[in-house]
Amino acid sequence: MINKENSGHEFYMAKCIELAKVAKIRGDSPVGSLIVRNEKIIGEGIEGGKFHKDITFHAEIEAIRQAGKNTGISDFSDCILYTTHEPCIMCSYIIRHHKVGKIIVGITTGEFGGYSSKYPLLLDTSIDKWGSAPVIVQGVLGKECRELHK
Repeated sequence: MINKENSGHEFYMAKCIELAKVAKIRGDSPVGSLIVRNEKIIGEGIEGGKFHKDITFHAEIEAIRQAGKNTGISDFSDCILYTTHEPCIMCSYIIRHHKVGKIIVGITTGEFGGYSSKYPLLLDTSIDKWGSAPVIVQGVLGKECRELHK
């Protein structure tokens, strides 16, 4: 389910934007991500594929890795993932595997996006192990997220 509400999410998205600025300074795509559980940040990620010379260093994956290390859990069904950009197909697989319950997105990414592309893994309900698709809220601080690309 995708909706366009954005109330209450700006605080965390602003933090994602700050992380995205770090990625941009390092020469990576300006993407920042957080995992929030019970209104507490348990993981954060900065896009770093170029910086680390490893494509798996996407902000969403890094936030999930850190959240797992910080909490010792791998089921994030009671968590919210915030990200400046729609998660890509690779990140979407990781998000679904870890059962993230809600995703707050700044801007969509189109052809390689996890819900806006022709491979919408974030919306897929045909894989029983993944359970329900996460709730997706898009457009939170969208203007500010788009400005990261200037």
